[in-house]
Amino acid sequence: MDGAIPEDLRAEGKRLGIPAPIAMLAELTHRCPLSCPYCSNPMELARKNSELETADWVRVFQEAADLGVLQLHLSGGEPASRRDLVELVTAAREAGLYTNLITSGIGLTERRLKELEEAGLDHVQLSLQGTDTEMADRIGGYAGGYKRKMLVAAWIKEIGFPLTLNAVVHRQNLHQLPRAIDMALEMGARRIEVAVVQFHGWAMINRDALMPTKEQAEEASRVVADARVRLKGQLVLDYVPADYHNDYPKPCMGGWGTTGLNVAPDGEVLPCHAAQTIPSLKFDNVCDKGLSEIWYRGAAFNSYRGDDWMQEPCRSCDRKKMDFGGCRCQAMALAGDPAATDPVCIKSPLHAELQARAATFASNDSAELTHRGQPEA
Repeated sequence: MDGAIPEDLRAEGKRLGIPAPIAMLAELTHRCPLSCPYCSNPMELARKNSELETADWVRVFQEAADLGVLQLHLSGGEPASRRDLVELVTAAREAGLYTNLITSGIGLTERRLKELEEAGLDHVQLSLQGTDTEMADRIGGYAGGYKRKMLVAAWIKEIGFPLTLNAVVHRQNLHQLPRAIDMALEMGARRIEVAVVQFHGWAMINRDALMPTKEQAEEASRVVADARVRLKGQLVLDYVPADYHNDYPKPCMGGWGTTGLNVAPDGEVLPCHAAQTIPSLKFDNVCDKGLSEIWYRGAAFNSYRGDDWMQEPCRSCDRKKMDFGGCRCQAMALAGDPAATDPVCIKSPLHAELQARAATFASNDSAELTHRGQPEA
């Protein structure tokens, strides 16, 4: 399949004001040794035999570069579950893409990391489920995972990869946030991403067990703010606050279909990682169409571009260019309508009810975790 962008597509995109995407998330597989209860993978996981072949990914990487993508995020599942990971990084670099590996560390050896360095891998993001063995292994559902992760972190530091530490925090581990920030410094990380759990995918069925209290959410914001001042020039802190306890939603993907796209393990192309939860959307596949055609003309991408789709109060709101009405997938999950105002927003008629539900979820001290499943063979 020819990945070059036809001139009519370029002209069409320019005429409609559709910018080229900056980043692409390549979900290479849904296979993963961990079973985190907040995993953003869909409930129905892609089977191994449905995953794109090496040659398909190589073609997609070149198509992404031709489309204008600059950054390629290699994710999963656990991308190290792919035996061709080094080959894929090599292909991405040959296409001129900046490559970032998002990993739990499980499945990586010192030798494999050095092979990835030789292949041109630019950056590593390492996930952190907890700051000690008990917490990390319980949340990740993998005995020995924390010990292995610390070993991998040491190899990453020794090789010299630029590192971001990804810390998903929730009611059960938010008290460990200060230690997580310290660990990022000890690992030589340049950045830490602190994300209060977002309720998509597997996290939705674990809201009772994971929902932070409002007090915890406020404390997390304070810890991050203090650390940003204290560690300025040493460590960059990215922060995703607790949605359900906020008065305004996060900007959905920086605007639906404007900055990035996701390719699922089976080749379906998504405007965001949770888009498959919106049943009315139909997704194109890279095995059937070129990436540029999907980006510019795909029905799923055009469904919520711009603001013509917006209902009130979003349509006349002075914030609509700031947060784009909030998260479409969250509107689907909480309001039953992907075009509705995200109920996180204080202007939504469902806002007060959502905050009350959040308080109820956060008060359930007896809730047990449901860990992420594994793809069927």
